[in-house]
Order: sequence, then structure tokens, then C-alpha cells
Amino acid sequence: MAIIKPKKLNKGDLIGIISPASSPDDLSRIEKGVNYLERLGYKVEVGKHVGKYSGYLAGTDEERLEDLHHMFQNKNVKAIFSVRGGYGSGRLLDKINYNLIKNNPKIFVGYSDINALQLAFLAKVGLITFAGPMLAVDFYDEVSPFTEEMFWRVITSDKKIGKITNPKHEKFYTLNKGKASGKIIGSNLSLLVSLFGTEFLPKLKDSILLLEDINEEPYRIDRMLNQLRLGKVFKQVKGVILGNFMNCVPNDPESRSFTLNEVILDYFQKQCKLPVVYNVKHGHIKDNITMPIGLTCNLNATKGFIEIPESAVRK
Repeated sequence: MAIIKPKKLNKGDLIGIISPASSPDDLSRIEKGVNYLERLGYKVEVGKHVGKYSGYLAGTDEERLEDLHHMFQNKNVKAIFSVRGGYGSGRLLDKINYNLIKNNPKIFVGYSDINALQLAFLAKVGLITFAGPMLAVDFYDEVSPFTEEMFWRVITSDKKIGKITNPKHEKFYTLNKGKASGKIIGSNLSLLVSLFGTEFLPKLKDSILLLEDINEEPYRIDRMLNQLRLGKVFKQVKGVILGNFMNCVPNDPESRSFTLNEVILDYFQKQCKLPVVYNVKHGHIKDNITMPIGLTCNLNATKGFIEIPESAVRK
């Protein structure tokens, strides 16, 4: 399937705000995030159902789906930003009008639970999406200059992205040497695993697998990586980029548990020979590298760098 790049964002464009998963506990974060976007010179339309609560969901499935469809239908909306993650995006996957998305490709941004939608959009229509900052998480308060600079450059420029670097040029760790090229597919390990056996997981063959997660004990990371191993994912992909695994520690520090690093090394050094880099600052962190999901990257684990040789957006 051919990839579809969305058009780049220009100053004065309209950004649509949706909440396909959960709502923030503090709804004032939404208004603060909107104010930030408006200060930068963008117009903003907040989805009709944003700010609702339905249990742990941001409104019913029908309400969240309506906002998603509306933003893709509205010809004036040039980009769609998510309020936050949480849970619920996966409940929408079999209800989405994918022809609508194919015929109206737009910049679509989020991470964590939003990754379910990003993987489905890639699998169904080939749309490049952006695992990047969210309105009520990253844009409501003091914004990370690192996150901000890379994110806006990636979605507003049709020049090649080039080499990806960590904040303060902190080095990537090489777990296995080697070079590889392929489409970036990921990035949330839990969400990726949740789509196994469904039509909403993109084909992983010859891809570069991007993984990150949050609040998962080491045995749970072990279980999910083992599922990838049993599903022969590590025999299909060309290389692996390991992002940030935030707070992935045992709940009981006195328990007999492997550390996260021990689990990572077991799977990616002992059991697999793919090029692998670790300590890539992507995930549930303040200084966050925006990753274009579905775009080709070059991974050089021998020299410890990642390069994206093209733009993620078009004129």
C-alpha cells in the first residue's frame, strides 16, 4: 500500500481538537492548550463532545466517533490534535469510515492510547501520522522547547527531517550493531500488542519497530515482548528503536523481579540479532521526539544514529 502524506500546516490554519480516548481530570487544561495554539497564530475548533465523561471514556463511542469524523470531513480543518490518551481509541476502530480519511488526509497527532488510531490509519489507508504532543498533556503548561521545536518543524516543513537527536544530544545506546531501513511502525507496546490478530495492525514485514510504554511492570513488558517473539515479529522487522519506558518498575520493590533493563537485554541482545538502539527520547516524557508513523527511516545502530531522509508532509 502506498503511503499518504498529509499537507503541511501553515500559520493561520485551523486545528481541530478531539478526545478519542479519555478526558483530563482538569478540563481547564483544554482551554490552556487552545490558548497556546492561538498564541502561535493558529485557529482552533474544539470538537462538540470534547470535555465529556462517560466512565473512563471521553463521552460515548458514538460521540467520540462523531468528533473524529467531523474533523476529517471539515475541509477547513488542516490538522487534528488529540486532547490526551488514557483509554478508548481501540473501541472506535471497527466503526470508522476509512474512505473518509483516505479522501481527506490530514495531520493527525497523539501518542499513548491514540496509537491505536494511528496504526489503524496506516493499515487501512497508508496515512502518515505523528506520535507527538497532546493538547492537555504537553501544551497546557510550560512547553518543552525541545518537544516544541521538533514537532512544529516536522508538521510545517516539507523539507527532509534528517537526523533525529536526543535532547542535549544525549547518545543512543547500541544494543546490536548493524544498519536497516524501513517504515517506522509503533510506538506504544501495549497498543501494538492489543491489535494482534486484527485487521488494524499494519504489516510489520521489513519495518523498523518503534516501542515505548508507561506504568508496566517488568514482567508485563516481558509478556508483551514474548508475544512479539512468538508472533515471529522479530523475524519480520528490519530493526528496532526503543524509546522511553516510563515508570516500568516492580510495584513491590522487595519482590523478586528482573529489572526493565534485564528484560530489554534478554530480548534484544541475547535473543535477537537485529540492529537495535535504546534510550531514544520518545514516549511519555516532557522532552519528546515526534515520530512520523509509517514514514521510512534509516537506522544505523553501529554508529548510533537515526535518520529520516524525507519530509513527513507535502506542500
